[in-house]
Amino acid sequence: MIEKLRPFATLFLLLAFVAPAVAQEDTDRHEQLSDPVVDAAQDPTETPLPSDGLVSAIDDPWLKAFVEEVLERNPRVARAQAVAEAAGQRAPQVSALPDPMVGLTLFLLPPQTRVGPQQVAVGISQRFPWFGKLNLREQAALLDAAAASALVEAIRLELITEAKRIYFDLSFLDDQQRIIGEDRATLQHYEQLAQARYASGVGLGQAVIKIQAEITRADTRLLEIDVRRETLIASANALRDLPARSLVLVGPLPAASPLEDKIENLRIVALSHRPELVAADLRIESAATRIELAKKDYKPDFTVGLNYGFVGQRSDAAGEAFPPEGNGDDNLSLSGAINLPIWRKKLAAGVEERIQRRLVADEEKRALVAQIESGIGDQSSRLPLLYDQLRLYDNVLTVQAEHSLLSAESAYAAGTLSSLDLLDAERVLLNVRIAAARVRADYAIAIARLEGEIATPLTNLPREEEDR
Repeated sequence: MIEKLRPFATLFLLLAFVAPAVAQEDTDRHEQLSDPVVDAAQDPTETPLPSDGLVSAIDDPWLKAFVEEVLERNPRVARAQAVAEAAGQRAPQVSALPDPMVGLTLFLLPPQTRVGPQQVAVGISQRFPWFGKLNLREQAALLDAAAASALVEAIRLELITEAKRIYFDLSFLDDQQRIIGEDRATLQHYEQLAQARYASGVGLGQAVIKIQAEITRADTRLLEIDVRRETLIASANALRDLPARSLVLVGPLPAASPLEDKIENLRIVALSHRPELVAADLRIESAATRIELAKKDYKPDFTVGLNYGFVGQRSDAAGEAFPPEGNGDDNLSLSGAINLPIWRKKLAAGVEERIQRRLVADEEKRALVAQIESGIGDQSSRLPLLYDQLRLYDNVLTVQAEHSLLSAESAYAAGTLSSLDLLDAERVLLNVRIAAARVRADYAIAIARLEGEIATPLTNLPREEEDR
């Protein structure tokens, strides 16, 4: 009995030796790869998301509701989240041992053994990768999953910026429509005055015709605004996955405030908040982990097997006359095997491939940093110019145009100016008001894009970063 149990004891001792060794190797590797950036990316609930900060900083309730609906319903976000969820399921797969193999052999021509013919053999085997391979595969999969989760946040930030752009363009169209509508009402009043003067023989018929042409032009511009609005509404509804003609509620353009932060301060904020950079760092770490995994391919995997053979009793004359000791006893055997990684050129190519992929990840991050710095520089240089332009329109040009129109109306009432002169003064004020509204919208869009570049609301920048 003891002799039959000896193979089981041997197998137990072997597994008792291998399992702790593999576990210790995996624990050491896990501690080596432990990093706060990786841990935060793998558990995003630890820190608030940049997109949540941008949404919470929105003061306009209609804009906030629109952005929240976009983030909730957008197909790109849903797809990216599904990709991240799928990537998260890779780690349990690659970190598990290979499936054990069970084999069955039926001997059609049973080989004769000393104690009888061997009829059936049953075996089970388990392959064990070299120490640390499973953990390296798991770590690489976890890093890839964390990078995929970070890219979900990057898409959310991109959608917030795009939603704000569409919203502010729609708000500008509302302002433009209101300004042109008011101008059209003024033109109709001027037309009545011009017709009255023409009827009394004081004015010219040309003034009446030109004012009517301007009214027609205003009608055309209102139609163009309607066409442009329908296009923007369709784009807005595509972002939130609604029918193209669904209603979009729009409020007024926000008040403009000067940009006080330096470019270097904004760069520091962007490099610490942009989720694309987190994803890039995770991809670099994943590539480094795969280099170590490729180096492990130089080490062999090993397989342990247990086989049980069913033996029948001897039926030959000699066996029946003088049955041997243990006649018909089954046999039990323990087997072991390793693969031989002898094709060194293939293994070296695998390591070199992963080294090059690590270089690709490094260059991708470098290009991303350059892109972020370019975006910050572009928007931060445009914003002061737009703000000065807006102040010029609000504080100088609009005031001058209004005073010019008032003077023209007074001179027209006194009979010293014609209807055409009055019309020219009105055209100047119209163009100034529309241009001011356009600059105000462009400034709001530039602010939205800059906040998207740094992944942080400008109003929420910490004081220490501003003064650094």
